[in-house]
Amino acid sequence: MLHEIILIAIFLGALYYLGRLVYKSFASDKACPKGCGSCDAVDFKKIQEQIKIKEAENQKVNA
Repeated sequence: MLHEIILIAIFLGALYYLGRLVYKSFASDKACPKGCGSCDAVDFKKIQEQIKIKEAENQKVNA
């Protein structure tokens, strides 16, 4: 009985830990889930804005 309680507690703790990691990676405003700024994280929003600007410029030239 005691072994089952310990096993369930460890399993629930592991689920909580993994759930927290997944939540933090998706809830982060930064591109890097670690949030330390040490990696060269890509800012996809900035790239998308630049693409839209270039497309708008190309449409003006072609019109």
